[in-house]
Amino acid sequence: MATNDATGMQLDEGALSQEYFTNAVYRHWDPGAIEELDVDRERLLNADLTEEQFEGIRRTVARFGAGEESVTEDLLPLAQVSENINDQMFLSSQIYEEAKHTKFFDRYWREVIDPVAEGQGFERTAPTEDRYFNSQYTELFERTEDAMQRLLTDDTPKNRVVAYCHYHLTIESVLAQTGYYGIQSSFSESGSDEVTDEEFVELPGLVNGITKIRSDEGRHVGFGMAKVREHVQTGTVEESVVQNTLQKLLPLVAGTVNDLGVAINPDPLVEYATEKLTRRIEIIADAEAEIPPVDELVEIDDTAAQASD
Repeated sequence: MATNDATGMQLDEGALSQEYFTNAVYRHWDPGAIEELDVDRERLLNADLTEEQFEGIRRTVARFGAGEESVTEDLLPLAQVSENINDQMFLSSQIYEEAKHTKFFDRYWREVIDPVAEGQGFERTAPTEDRYFNSQYTELFERTEDAMQRLLTDDTPKNRVVAYCHYHLTIESVLAQTGYYGIQSSFSESGSDEVTDEEFVELPGLVNGITKIRSDEGRHVGFGMAKVREHVQTGTVEESVVQNTLQKLLPLVAGTVNDLGVAINPDPLVEYATEKLTRRIEIIADAEAEIPPVDELVEIDDTAAQASD
């Protein structure tokens, strides 16, 4: 338990992690209150869908739902080894938010995916079936779990940076943000027309949930970048550790988004992921660079803000 004398305060309101925690509280949302899932269900029931097209939607929802569940489980070791109360508070809010993301995808499967499968006469499946997860996806999350668990037995600055690189800079910053950008591009009017090869049904309920999730993850990415940048700029960890870790993981990200579904073109997504990774590394390595303010990190504007989110 932390103790302080009468002249000090336990919490540092000027700390970046405390600012992020305050922003998380301010932007709280309820996964059970996301609207228009009924619209998605009716549109998919009335759409002229092939089973292959619907399987692509299911694969996408299953893969990202399982990803949110995995990061909910895997982040705890980082919170356990953290010795700073401000960081602990933010990481606690992040675990809570990952759990909310998991709840949204579970709700979407129950209220949209299963009823549409039955109504269209398709096979009903579970979101945990092996068919939805390729080898690159599985390896990426297994490596991330290993990096997090290693902190419990060997908590060094290098291992912390590696953990941040796996979780915040790859899973959150590159994979999730890229995948969700692909979903928004495919099932709404926002994003990029290059991501989808065909005209497809708009799904406002899915996009509403994804928009909330992407906003949360802007904070998560900012926190991870700040922690890694601190280690690199103070010289406690070499920049090469960051470069090597991220470069090893990028092919797994590319493999994960490469087969999301027939409506999604993977090439611009892989390019988008590579650009985001390059930008992260630049900010971490450049002593003069600054991490965008939190209000910018959580803002979703696919027409103007992609260079800074």
